[in-house]
Amino acid sequence: MVAAAVMDTSMVSITTVAAVDYHTGGEPFRIVEQVPDLAGGTVAAKRVAAVNDPDIDGLRRFLCFEPRGHADMYGGFLVPPDDDGAHLGVLFWHKDGFSTACGHGTIALGAWAVGTGRVPADPTGVTDVVIDVPSGRVTARVLSAGRRVTGVEFVNVPTYLLHRDIAVPTSRGTVGVDVTYGGAIYAQVDARGIGLEVNPESLTELIALGREVKRVLHDSPYAEHPSDDRLSGIYGTIFYTDDGSDADGNPCQRNVTIFADGQVDRSPCGSGTSARVATLAARGVLGDGHRLVNRSIVDSVFHARVGARCEADGHDAVIPVVLGTAYRTGEHRFTADPDDDLVPGFVLR
Repeated sequence: MVAAAVMDTSMVSITTVAAVDYHTGGEPFRIVEQVPDLAGGTVAAKRVAAVNDPDIDGLRRFLCFEPRGHADMYGGFLVPPDDDGAHLGVLFWHKDGFSTACGHGTIALGAWAVGTGRVPADPTGVTDVVIDVPSGRVTARVLSAGRRVTGVEFVNVPTYLLHRDIAVPTSRGTVGVDVTYGGAIYAQVDARGIGLEVNPESLTELIALGREVKRVLHDSPYAEHPSDDRLSGIYGTIFYTDDGSDADGNPCQRNVTIFADGQVDRSPCGSGTSARVATLAARGVLGDGHRLVNRSIVDSVFHARVGARCEADGHDAVIPVVLGTAYRTGEHRFTADPDDDLVPGFVLR
């Protein structure tokens, strides 16, 4: 399926754009600092403004669509934080728009901020990079040895199970679904319960089924955020398999998140892993002394734990802490040729 988007280059006010690319567990993240001013006093308000701003949305498509990106591209625009309590703000984007949360992007931003000196590394080897995102204030806790980043902990917003064991009709029969908020709202499905495995061979079926589950639930009461309607809607469907426990009693799972409109997260998904932490904690599978070993469809791994327990929006919640790594893959200067009739590009899925 080809979704083509062709528009006048005059709608992209920046015709030369610098970007730095990272990957977190195999999932891309494109960091862009050169962004036009946006209305809104908070990052959450700026996201709403970005959706309706032709220049910003045109820039998103320019950097995300082919030939400069691809259907599963991801990135973020750096914006001012809400106040002096954070180091930076970010608007996360993908091929279909602007998301409310992104754990793998937060991990990449932490590695970038310390690696570039934007946030000076603490001599203790643990540096907190505080970031305002549309869902709230999060922390990228960067672990380093000398000048080398060895890992990044994503400390998320309060996360909680909204609904459990919802019966959802699909083309493979009725499936049981848990719905959890983790900065974005995720539906979660046991892949083996519908005869699938989380592997590349099953990806086409997983994408199709992920879209089905999202379509059924997206505008339903199950997808409503309890206090902020800007956070409502099913962002993604997580398919997981339970692979038992390791020698230390830590639950081991494999998952893939199908987010937006059929995009595939190559990493174990940071905010999705947060949702799994909250779900497993609520179900008594993940205790405070253990961690979730969460493996992606490309075999990259996040280790996640309950950092704290709290109450949020009338729900018993947890503060998930997700450990991963991010690596720089390149630096780019993208240009828009005024004679190029394919600007901002197209999406081939």
